[in-house]
Amino acid sequence: MTPTTAQQARVKTLKINGRDVSASGDQTILEVARENGIEIPTLCHLSGLTPVGACRLCLVEVKGVNKLLPACVTRVHENMEVFTDSERLRKYRRMVLEFLFTERNHICAVCVSNGHCELQSLAQQQGMTHVRVPYLYQKLHVDASHPRFKVDHNRCVLCTRCVRVCDEIEGAHTWDVFHRGIKARVITDLNQPWGTSETCTGCGKCVHVCPTGALTEKGVSVAEMAKRRQFLPYLTMMREERG
Repeated sequence: MTPTTAQQARVKTLKINGRDVSASGDQTILEVARENGIEIPTLCHLSGLTPVGACRLCLVEVKGVNKLLPACVTRVHENMEVFTDSERLRKYRRMVLEFLFTERNHICAVCVSNGHCELQSLAQQQGMTHVRVPYLYQKLHVDASHPRFKVDHNRCVLCTRCVRVCDEIEGAHTWDVFHRGIKARVITDLNQPWGTSETCTGCGKCVHVCPTGALTEKGVSVAEMAKRRQFLPYLTMMREERG
């Protein structure tokens, strides 16, 4: 079998929202959808980093499957029929967003990432004008011990982008997730102040992949923290080289 024939044998055909599309056998629903200009909301996903399906905003319906599936980690198969927009999906996505807002303390009006926040943008896109569940009002701290950056746990959505970029791209593995459920937090090293970390290289990748105002630079005021992601196009290339 020639390489060309082998490549063709891996091609899958499927439908997304009734539209015929093709994909390689190892692609995810999200990858195929984006290649074909079909938008699926995500918060934890970032091209070049290992997908983890943490935020559950990319849930889609697949014909013949009763449960909703996360598009970022679900591989395509031949004759799959996918639906990315329905009343059921809109309901679930709205619910997920409301839970994210109420679990922590997201006060957009005083946030340094106001206007540059992916969580805020998703809420607007999904038509979320109010929250229908009670806020938890957890007492979460701000760690400003690092000379250049700070972490505000009130605004963290546990997307683990910081954990993955630090491990997979920078290779420092400074960040990790501590505890479980509602007590879960991102931590540096062995749960010590960021400024005392011996593994942090100060590269700032974690700050600029963060989708909210949880990780920011010092010295910025309200609405001034625009994330600089010029290095993002290189994430996929670097990951492929390491693979």
